[in-house]
Amino acid sequence: MSVELLEVREHMGRFAPFDTLSDELLDDVASHIEIAYFKAGSDIHHYGQTINELCYIRQGAVDVYRRSGELYNRLGEGDIFGQFSLLRHHPVRFPSKAIEDTLLYYIPADVFRRLCEQDDNFADFVELERPRLEATVEQYRQNNDMLITRVRKLLTRRPVMIEASASVQEAARRMCEENVTSALVYEASPNADDDDARHSFIDNNGQSWTLIGILTDVDFRNRVLAPGLSADLPVVEIVSRPPRTIQSDESIHEAMLCMLRNNIHHLPVLHRRYPVGVLHLSDIVRYETNSSLYLVNNIFSQTSIKGLAQLSSDVRAAFVRMVADGADSRMIGSALSSIGRSFTRRLVELAEEALGPPPVPYCFMALGSMARNEQAIVSDQDNALVLDNRFDAERHDEYFAALAQQVSDGLAACGYSYCKGNIMATNPRWRQPLAVWKRYFDDWIARPDPQALLDSSIFFDLDAVHGEETFVEQLQDLVAEQASQSPKFLAAMARNALNRKPPLGFFRGFVMENTGEHKNSINLKRRGIAPMVDLIRVHALACGSRAQNSFARLDDIAQTQLLPEGSGDRIRYALEFISMVRIRHQALDIEEEREPDNNIEPENVSSEERHNLKEAFLVLSNAQKFLGFRYPMPRSR
Repeated sequence: MSVELLEVREHMGRFAPFDTLSDELLDDVASHIEIAYFKAGSDIHHYGQTINELCYIRQGAVDVYRRSGELYNRLGEGDIFGQFSLLRHHPVRFPSKAIEDTLLYYIPADVFRRLCEQDDNFADFVELERPRLEATVEQYRQNNDMLITRVRKLLTRRPVMIEASASVQEAARRMCEENVTSALVYEASPNADDDDARHSFIDNNGQSWTLIGILTDVDFRNRVLAPGLSADLPVVEIVSRPPRTIQSDESIHEAMLCMLRNNIHHLPVLHRRYPVGVLHLSDIVRYETNSSLYLVNNIFSQTSIKGLAQLSSDVRAAFVRMVADGADSRMIGSALSSIGRSFTRRLVELAEEALGPPPVPYCFMALGSMARNEQAIVSDQDNALVLDNRFDAERHDEYFAALAQQVSDGLAACGYSYCKGNIMATNPRWRQPLAVWKRYFDDWIARPDPQALLDSSIFFDLDAVHGEETFVEQLQDLVAEQASQSPKFLAAMARNALNRKPPLGFFRGFVMENTGEHKNSINLKRRGIAPMVDLIRVHALACGSRAQNSFARLDDIAQTQLLPEGSGDRIRYALEFISMVRIRHQALDIEEEREPDNNIEPENVSSEERHNLKEAFLVLSNAQKFLGFRYPMPRSR
């Protein structure tokens, strides 16, 4: 395959739905494409036009319109369009125009249909326009698995190739110039067409070559410098051979096993017989170390706040990695909450090491999104201390105040900002014996005034992080048992949950922030996720659920008759969609080196995403209307 076609297939292999194709199918696509160029402002497809190819955007940007002229979608590098006309044998219904100078790859209709017939993932992708969220999440989850993810995903550059006759010094100079730790060594061969010649290939000029080995930094050290050999020696005399190789469509798992079995750190990657890259063991380590599991293990190996704070950039890297790999909001929220708990637990351990053993048992308690396993990358700290009933403030509070301060300061250093509402264990009110906490909860449920409702919305999402977990379990049991038996409290909580409305105006248009730093944007947390969490909490309290996570609460609610049929599923979908829009935009902010926040500007999202956001907000609006109906305020006797 020519260098030009290799470049085509490598580019297409990075984007859905081509990223899951076998090498054979990807080769077939690359060998049949035609290239078209459109200047900015020029039409690509007219309404009613007959087309015979799928369009793939190699470079540039394209707007797709409805027949009315309304913008339907805005596409960029790696996107495809025209599939619906090909699938239905219809003329173009969605005209398109280049909004930048644009380079397209045309994939002929017969190749397109062959892909649909031979690859189910490709067929699902093009037939459903955007696969259902559940199917997409599952597919991305599978793609993240080392058993399935292909080696080619980790390749970032072409291999450095050196002829066998080159001197050691020439090879070393070339590797320095290219800033690599390995190079592939090859020599002319008359046997490139021999099926048994696994490492023979033909270059772009038709010349036959054989890959005879790989040269690494270790080879220079062990085989040249240590024995004191001449730098004029041909590299063929020191090269490691025969080379162990792997095909580009093998799994990362198989590549790792090959390296471990053969005790090697560099593995040449072939597309059939042609060398397309070199995989280093560090590439696999880097791929896996951006995972939350690795990060959690790393957290507990730190011995100081400074060491923990240095991991804050790893948290963002893990977050971006999870988003890129297609994890859903529940996976991401659970992973980030586990990371947050791990930071907190390790900080508590370090505080105990510095202060000595605690004078009485206690439990460090997480509140809010961390307790619900729904933490986002933008998060402050909400926590409290539940102390043994033997706690004596005069004798013991100095210790726990110091512990709370060290943990709070440590969390701030690790990227979890101080709570603006002072809902932290550093506040003496939230550092109390279990009996006092029970009295707090009893009073909030019995007398639901505005402050009690605010406290309930915060403290009724609670979970143990470190210490005597039974303290927190007793509070969870109290809430589950008493709240469901208090119609007045449920009615008050329901009305409190209606304070934050979704950003929908007349004709279901968006209502945006009109002042401040985020003018003309929508705060997805304040106007979407938080009110959704609030209304789910009310239903969960009503049915006595002990679950903390919103999706788990919906599972418990589904076992009751509290919601109309199908309503729970619609709420689940709406919460997931709004959460994922926020998550994706936060990941994009991080990748583009902006500080992530909870705001989006509707004009910066696709037409389809805007439509789906409106539908999700409408689900929220209808659910809020039902909430007031479902929990009426009891009449006074």
